[in-house]
Amino acid sequence: MTPPVPAARLSPTAALILLALSVVLGMSPWFSAAAALPQLREGWGLNAVQGSWLTLAVQLGFVLGAVLSAALNLADRAQPRVLIAVGALLAAGANAALLLHPGLWGALLARAGVGAALALVYPPALRAMSTYFSRGRGLALGVMVGALTLGSASPHLVNGLGGADWRVVVGVTSALAALGGLLALPVPPGPLATKAPPFSPAQAWRVLTAHGPALATLGYLGHMWELYAMWTWFALFFGGVLSGAGQPDALRGAALATFGVVGVGALGCVVGGVLGDRWGRTRLTELSMWLSGGAALLLARLLLWGDPPPGVVLALSLFWGFWIVADSAQFSTVISEIAPGPYVGTAMTAQLALGFTLTAVTIALVPLLLPRLGWAGLFALWSLGPLLGALAMRALRGTPDAARIAGGRG
Repeated sequence: MTPPVPAARLSPTAALILLALSVVLGMSPWFSAAAALPQLREGWGLNAVQGSWLTLAVQLGFVLGAVLSAALNLADRAQPRVLIAVGALLAAGANAALLLHPGLWGALLARAGVGAALALVYPPALRAMSTYFSRGRGLALGVMVGALTLGSASPHLVNGLGGADWRVVVGVTSALAALGGLLALPVPPGPLATKAPPFSPAQAWRVLTAHGPALATLGYLGHMWELYAMWTWFALFFGGVLSGAGQPDALRGAALATFGVVGVGALGCVVGGVLGDRWGRTRLTELSMWLSGGAALLLARLLLWGDPPPGVVLALSLFWGFWIVADSAQFSTVISEIAPGPYVGTAMTAQLALGFTLTAVTIALVPLLLPRLGWAGLFALWSLGPLLGALAMRALRGTPDAARIAGGRG
């Protein structure tokens, strides 16, 4: 067994605070797209499809960066704080390139660069945090993902309050990303870290195709099937609900509602972390996906019955937003507990690459399917992912790997 590195001088709590701040600030160029997109579309004369590609470019860039990182075993062979700092600084530079008015293709390249750079921020941060916590690891990772969820929601609040000049948004988020990278530098490897393993590109595939990790990844894909599609398109959906009910200023109301629906997931991540540590991760993820998929189906049914009141739709959507992401951090936590120790970071990164690949597909499908299925049909379609994911996590609970998952009985 590889001997552990010397214990870190930072306390686990201090490391969690620094890394959570680092990741939220470092990931801010990703979040900024939602705040800047309406003005970019208007100022650059982009249609809806072109505008959506500014969002999809980040997702696809992240996938490319994560695939390369996993193949190179970067999260296991390089110090996470160095990767986070480099990734955040690169993301800041790629984001700031938008200020040069590069045109649509240049903007798409810049946004893809942001995503690729952020693949050096998010997975290594999760890996680093897992080296500080054995007990309470689900809560620690839940706090980090909860902070990211709140960051994802914040641009909708900005738009709901009247928006901000896109140049200011881009400039500020670039500076925040650079600051986030610097905040990671004081965080050394935790006491559970191991020495760098040998370079082995095949590990990215090997660790996820073992029976237990494969089931956990299948569960994660079920979770991701609905998550980003719902986050990306909820404002459009709820704006239509408000307009249909004759509500004035539907765009502003939809932005504020979306902030609530996405933002409440931050609390869901924390609650999910607590329950995962106490009940068991497979039980928590299964419960979360049953409730999330059930909420999507119930909302679809309400829409088929007629035009439900906006208040009813919002209440059910808040419930959906809470549970849709409550399980998110627990999939990475499970991988950290059952993947081969020296290649945990590689396994986490590969899992994230698969998940974000799927999100790009589900986001892009909405404009194609919405005219044919309507929102009710889309919500029913989205519910299939978490329902299948819940079955995968139930199957994982019956495998020998379940005994290695901390928290309850797996």
